[in-house]
Amino acid sequence: MIPFRFFLYLLFNCLLFLAANNAFPQSTPPDTSAKVFTQEALFSLIKQYHPVARQSNLLTQQAAAQLLQAKGGFDPQLYSYLEQKSFDGKNYFTLSQSGFKIPTWYGLELKGGYNLSNGNYLNPEETLPDEGQAFAGISVSVLQGLVIDQRRATLKQARIFAQANEAQRLQMINSLLFDATDAYWEWTLAYNTLLLQQQAVQLAQLRLEWVKNTFVQGARPAIDTLEALIQLQNRTYDQNEAQLSYQNATLALSNFLWYQNDTPLEITPQLVPPQLNSLQLQTISADSITVAAGMLPGQHPELLKYRFKLADLDVERRLKAEKLKPKLNLNYNLLGNGINLFDAGGGNGSNSPFFQNYKWGLEFSMPLFLRAERGNLQLTRLKIRETNLQLQQKQLELSNKLEAYYNQLLNNRRQIDLYTQTVNNYQALANGEDTRFRFGESSLFLVNTRESKLIEAQAKLLELKAKHYKILAGIAFSAGILHNN
Repeated sequence: MIPFRFFLYLLFNCLLFLAANNAFPQSTPPDTSAKVFTQEALFSLIKQYHPVARQSNLLTQQAAAQLLQAKGGFDPQLYSYLEQKSFDGKNYFTLSQSGFKIPTWYGLELKGGYNLSNGNYLNPEETLPDEGQAFAGISVSVLQGLVIDQRRATLKQARIFAQANEAQRLQMINSLLFDATDAYWEWTLAYNTLLLQQQAVQLAQLRLEWVKNTFVQGARPAIDTLEALIQLQNRTYDQNEAQLSYQNATLALSNFLWYQNDTPLEITPQLVPPQLNSLQLQTISADSITVAAGMLPGQHPELLKYRFKLADLDVERRLKAEKLKPKLNLNYNLLGNGINLFDAGGGNGSNSPFFQNYKWGLEFSMPLFLRAERGNLQLTRLKIRETNLQLQQKQLELSNKLEAYYNQLLNNRRQIDLYTQTVNNYQALANGEDTRFRFGESSLFLVNTRESKLIEAQAKLLELKAKHYKILAGIAFSAGILHNN
C-alpha cells in the first residue's frame, strides 16, 4: 500500500517534468542555408561604401586640388592696360601696353609685349615710334630667389601634401578596419557561444527525457527529475543571455556596413559568421616580425606622415635660408622699332640691337641685421628637431607594440593548445560520468557538474580562438598594412 503523502509527491514531480516540454521549447538548430559572412567580405564593403572610407578618399581630391592651385603660380599671364587723358579738347596723352609673362621653374621670367603712345604732352621717356614699339625681355633674381622662391616652394609643398594626405587616408582606413575587425570577431564569438549554449540546452532536454523515462520505469528517484529540470532552466537562461549578446554584437557590427547611396545595412539571419572550431589557426615567424619592424619607417602611415612633415619643413627651411641672401633683381628688355626687334641700323658688336635698343634695370635690397629672417629660420629648425623626436618616439612605440602583439600571439597559441587538451579531458570526464550514471554508479549532480565544467572550458576555448584573430589584426594594424588584407 503506497502512503498518500508519497503518492502526492510522485504526482507533483510527474506534473512538473511533464510540464517541462511546454516550458522549454526545443532549441532552434543553425540554419544550414545561411551564407558565411567572411572578414574579407566585410573589408570589401567597408572600403567601398563606409562614410569614413569615402571621406578618406576626399583627401586625395583635396591634395589634387591643392597641387593644381600651386601649379597656377607658373601659369603664363596675358595683360593689357590703356590710359588716356583729354582736357579742353586736347589729347594730352594716350598710353597703352599689351603683353605676356611666362614664369619658369628656375626663377626666370620671360616677358614680351607691345607699347603705343601719342598725344600733345607726352613725357619724353614715353615717346615711341609712330608705329609703336615691341619689346622682349627677361627678369631674373640673381641672389635671393635663384635657388628657391615662394612659387617653387609652394609647388614642392603641394606635392608633399599629396603624399601626406595619402598616408592620412591609409591611416584612417587602417583604424576603421581595426575597429571593424574587433566588432567582427566579437560577433563571431557571440554566435559560436550561442551555438554552444544551444547544444547544452539540447543535451539538458535529452537528459530530462531520459530521467523521466527511467523514473516512470522505477529506476530513478523523482528528485532526479527536478534536478534535471533545474539544470535545463539554468542552461536555458544562459542560452537567452547568449542570444541577447549575439543580437547586440550583430547590431554593433552593422554599424560598419553601408551600401550605395549612403544606405546603412543590417546583418540578416541569412548571414552568419564562421564557426571558430572550423578555422585554421595562423602562424607568424619571429623573422617576419623582425622584417615588419624594419619596414615600419617606409610603410606605416603614421610614420610616413611624420616623414612628409619633415620634408615639408625642409622646404620651408630652404626658403627661409634663402631669405638671408640680399635681393638682387636684374631686368633686361630688348626694344624694337615697331614690331621689328632687330632693326638697329645693321652691324654687329656694338652696333647690335642688344647693345643699342634696350632698357635694363637693377634692384638691390638687404636688411642690415636680418633679425626677422634669422628668427624665422631658427624656429623652422626647432620644428624640424621636434618632429624628428616625435618620429623617433612613435617608431619606438609602434615597434614595441608590434612585438607586444607577437608575444600575445605566441602566448595565445600556447593557451589554445593547452585548453584544447583541457576540453578533451573534460569531455572524457563528462562522457565517463554519464556512462557511470546510466549504469547507476553515479549521481545526476556529478554528471551536471562535469558537463558544466566542460561547457565553461569550451566557451573559454572559443574566446581564445576569437582573440587569436583579433591579435592577428593587431599585428597587421601595428605594421600599418591592415588595409592590404
